[in-house]
Amino acid sequence: MTQENANKPKRGLKRPVEVVRAELLKDPETKKIAEAVSMKLEDYVELVLKYAQDKDKEPELAVVSDEELKKNGFTPMSTDEVATLIVKGMKGELPGSPPDFEASKFTQGKSAAGKPSLSPQQEQASAPQDPAAQQALLDQLKRGGSGGNRA
Repeated sequence: MTQENANKPKRGLKRPVEVVRAELLKDPETKKIAEAVSMKLEDYVELVLKYAQDKDKEPELAVVSDEELKKNGFTPMSTDEVATLIVKGMKGELPGSPPDFEASKFTQGKSAAGKPSLSPQQEQASAPQDPAAQQALLDQLKRGGSGGNRA
């Protein structure tokens, strides 16, 4: 840590960490997320608190080869499994996924005409999904393409 970072106050929790820890340990959603990421609840809560206490802390990301994963006892996912996982995530079917916006307590004011909304328009909600487009997306994910132009 540099001198200027050491003198800079941390931006973090406004409530005592013990209170937040107790709430997280009791929260059923936190338990679901911990299970979904294959962590013990206590370890997951401590990790969450680590980042909650220091808003400037950047998450760590490690990229390892499939061979390294196998050597450490992990089974790497196939391209098909990753594509299925992404589609489930987009549909909100994964454990710990955010609840449906329709079930939220968000309400529109009376003067919300023409403004963005979290609620889909009726015709959009009932429109059937195009199976060909969905298959094209899955095929693209399997090939590792992003769909964008890369320089």
